[in-house]
Amino acid sequence: MNLKLVLRLALAALVVAALTFLAVQIGGRRPQPEAAPGLQAGPGGPFTLVDTAGRPFTQEDLKGRWTIIFFGFTFCPDVCPTTLDTLGRTLESLGPAGEKVRIVFVSVDPERDTPAKMAAYLDNPAFPKGVVGLTGTPEQVAVTARAYKVYYEKDGQGDAYLINHSSISYLMDPSGRFARVLPYGMAPEDLAAQVRDAMKRG
Repeated sequence: MNLKLVLRLALAALVVAALTFLAVQIGGRRPQPEAAPGLQAGPGGPFTLVDTAGRPFTQEDLKGRWTIIFFGFTFCPDVCPTTLDTLGRTLESLGPAGEKVRIVFVSVDPERDTPAKMAAYLDNPAFPKGVVGLTGTPEQVAVTARAYKVYYEKDGQGDAYLINHSSISYLMDPSGRFARVLPYGMAPEDLAAQVRDAMKRG
């Protein structure tokens, strides 16, 4: 291969690299598309489920109050009862501000968690009062889980199966929009501080 051909190939490679770099830079400056009406960039979005009385509950019903929403199932051996207990103590730590916050528990086990089963489970005196329990058809639950970017998967066979699922909770503001993640395992006092900070920011 002669020197002129080598130089031409090298020059061509440099031109291609320069054009690629320029295209990436221009693309990086391009405005990101806005979410379609009724949707939002973070966790959350349109859904339809039913509460423990069998009444429809949608995204619109989240409006008007701060909401802590988490996903689980009534046969959960540890994460779900621990989360309910922790969130109950979080509301206590908030003092009067806790009256502005409600807890919503969405089942990812619609095969077993009927409205009646959810009602009986949440009636446990060890859990905070006033928790909104939601369930629905497998399709409705799947839509809701996708909207909130929640992972869940059936583990096992027969009636004694478990559900592997995400353990975080989401704080939604009074307009029904995502405010922040509330990690599993955080102390109630620290969660309360997170909620207070979100309330200050509006």
